[in-house]
Amino acid sequence: MSKIKTYFNWSSGKDSALALYHLMQNEQYVIEELITTVNSHYNRVSMHGLRKELLVAQTNAIDIKSSLIELPEQPSMSVYEQKMTEAVTKLKSNGFTHSAFGDIFLEDLKVYRETQLKSLNIKAVFPIWKRDTKALINEFLELGFKTVIVCANAKYFDEDFVGKIIDKDFIKSLPENVDPCGENGEFHTFCFDGPIFNKPISYTIGDKVYREYNTPNSNTKTGFWYCDLIP
Repeated sequence: MSKIKTYFNWSSGKDSALALYHLMQNEQYVIEELITTVNSHYNRVSMHGLRKELLVAQTNAIDIKSSLIELPEQPSMSVYEQKMTEAVTKLKSNGFTHSAFGDIFLEDLKVYRETQLKSLNIKAVFPIWKRDTKALINEFLELGFKTVIVCANAKYFDEDFVGKIIDKDFIKSLPENVDPCGENGEFHTFCFDGPIFNKPISYTIGDKVYREYNTPNSNTKTGFWYCDLIP
């Protein structure tokens, strides 16, 4: 039986890593490409703020072909969708039929992804969808994955939070209103070791900076702490 040719939407964080791990264990699928959106103004992974050099080191250690979708500093939805359509159309022309994601329970985002891909005749796959997030983060650690906090919502965390490595004590210390996987955008991570890597990715902790962004459909701003990881 021929395997389903799939590309994976790689964020560089823990949910992507665990979802990719599960998909790699599934004999129905073959993952032949990782795609990541990067901010071309800063040369960093969108949302996570991770340097492109570390992303490249990470995908090299996974040993799956990777490609970048370059976006402007603050792209409009129309620009974002145009760039994604161009990338997916190219992937489709190369024989890809399925697109995988590390989403867990953001229903509106799942529907959006499925709708956008359906128009291009690509099927969306969600390997860890609706899994309990506390169980997921514990499974992640038990499998031997290691990840560091690179971005955190200032509503919940201060400067000291970014740069921390997630472990069992970290999970216990999280506020009750924060999802254990940060699935509501409370924090983002960089996964630097685990069973999908042929070697750990080395880094050192750099500067920590605070940035604010306009909140969609609101006049307010949302603040985030970022920790720069240096290759």
